[in-house]
Amino acid sequence: MAARKKQSSSLKNIVVTVLVVIAAGAFLIFKGQAPEALREYIPPQLHSLFYPEQGGEKGGIAPSEAAGVKMSGLPPTEGNSTIATFDRSKRELKKLYVKAGHFTEFYCGSTFDENFNLDHSKSGFRFRKNEERANRIEWEHIVAAESFGQSFAEWRDGHPECVKKNGEQFKGRECASKTSKLFQLMEADMYNLVPAIGEVNGDRSNYRFDMIQGEKREYGKCNMEIENRIAEPPDDKFGDIARTYMYMEAAYGRGVIAQSNIKLFEAWNKMDPVDKWECERARLVEKVQGNKNTILDKACKQAGL
Repeated sequence: MAARKKQSSSLKNIVVTVLVVIAAGAFLIFKGQAPEALREYIPPQLHSLFYPEQGGEKGGIAPSEAAGVKMSGLPPTEGNSTIATFDRSKRELKKLYVKAGHFTEFYCGSTFDENFNLDHSKSGFRFRKNEERANRIEWEHIVAAESFGQSFAEWRDGHPECVKKNGEQFKGRECASKTSKLFQLMEADMYNLVPAIGEVNGDRSNYRFDMIQGEKREYGKCNMEIENRIAEPPDDKFGDIARTYMYMEAAYGRGVIAQSNIKLFEAWNKMDPVDKWECERARLVEKVQGNKNTILDKACKQAGL
């Protein structure tokens, strides 16, 4: 009986996918692009066909099936193999930042105290819409969880264990977190997590990083720009972000760096070299998580940091 239900569910998924692809094809012909609402139901290997202007990736990340997308010259590195949950990594990072006495959030330079209460007086940050979220620290995935999550079948298609009490199946991040050990480790990787103002974290969402024309400022003096599903960070974070993508690519693969972003991240890496805190933070994360970030280790040694 169970096998019959599973077969029926698989057949249903195939039928739904075929219908979605047909609908997306109609939109592509008449509108030039499929609706965003259909993206999660379209097989990732077809994203470049139905979303041509975005190079086939969501948030700047190509799924693992994207063949041949590699950044050359990355030293081999191990990924996280010890911190199994996102909640634990957040607890460990809080202790790390307090112990190090580093109380500055990532994007805007606002400060916080040992209880992670934010103070925007020195940074000049001003909230855009969500004042409540603008006054709390959240832990931001630089390489967005949804972006690398799309390379997991559990995220895209679900899993037999991903069933609610009412019998309804689910997929996405909740399913991948429940059933994939590798996704759990990637999601919890402390090298990929930084403290950020909650509103900025929410506004950035899973959008890709890139350059945006003009200098539109919606957060007071904070030089963080988000527009048309693109996020442009402050200049002094270019390298931090590029090197984080490089680490995640070297550690896990899975098409973390999209082909369209290779030259951008190479340029950002040169424009914004490592600084003292970036190197100190890497050493502190290594002590807790256990794996060396060879991307930063090499850069910090070359810089004498």
